[in-house]
Amino acid sequence: MERSQRVAIGNVGISVIVLALKYLAFVLTGSIALYSDALESVVNVATSIAAVIALRVSAKPADAAHPYGYAKAEYFSAVIVGVLIVVAALTIFREVYQNWFEPSPLDASPRGLAMNAAAGVINAVWCLVLFREGRRARSPALLADAKHLLTDVLSSGGVLIGVVLAIATGWEKLDLILAGLVALNILWSGWGVLKESVGGLMDQAVPGETLARIRARIAEEATGAIEAHDVRTRQAGRMTFVDFHLVVPGDMAVREAHAICDRIEDALEAEVSDILVNIHVEPEVKAKQAGIPVL
Repeated sequence: MERSQRVAIGNVGISVIVLALKYLAFVLTGSIALYSDALESVVNVATSIAAVIALRVSAKPADAAHPYGYAKAEYFSAVIVGVLIVVAALTIFREVYQNWFEPSPLDASPRGLAMNAAAGVINAVWCLVLFREGRRARSPALLADAKHLLTDVLSSGGVLIGVVLAIATGWEKLDLILAGLVALNILWSGWGVLKESVGGLMDQAVPGETLARIRARIAEEATGAIEAHDVRTRQAGRMTFVDFHLVVPGDMAVREAHAICDRIEDALEAEVSDILVNIHVEPEVKAKQAGIPVL
């Protein structure tokens, strides 16, 4: 089994453990803010399961029906993450509204607060694991989970401190205010995940830094050609697609032009992992700015 899939399966187990701890913390304290924290963990469980499914689908090899592979399946998982995050935020807002005029009494349960703190520590450690693996594998699904988990860690810390203050001061509405702030934070996180996922589904180009590296390698390895133009890129999950036109002298043999293409492809594969290069060779009459290696 691929390493990223093992991490995704582990993420499901961690999410379930954290959810159990946070829910027990809510039961022991009666805090709506801790309830909102637990609700966010319900989203974590759902999205971690979605990530497992997406990673398995995206790992399938290309076939006749999907000649470019299944890498975009991860973006669908990330979209699901974003939608569920928004739903969780709206559910918390509803709880805050319903309890605003008749706040529930809080119970200063040390065990409940300790359980919530332990869940936060587990999430913080696992968040680092997801970020590291998501960046290594260039996985939108794992990175979406990591970003959501980071939001969860930060909001959990703030909620825990606030609940302690609410219990100490006896101001029960502070608990509801904190829950509302958590919901706003969750909503912002969901918007960010949705924005990035939709960009991937819309064949967004690679980042500017990566594009500069690709252009540089083409220029370095295109010796013998006249120029390369119309360089285009797009990302689909962990895959990067590059296509461009390579202009060569009209009397150049096919074998020589093919050798230049092979050299460029090898260089790009060494520069960017999981890349698929498509080069269209053209005669010199197609040159746009002769003497410019890459436009």
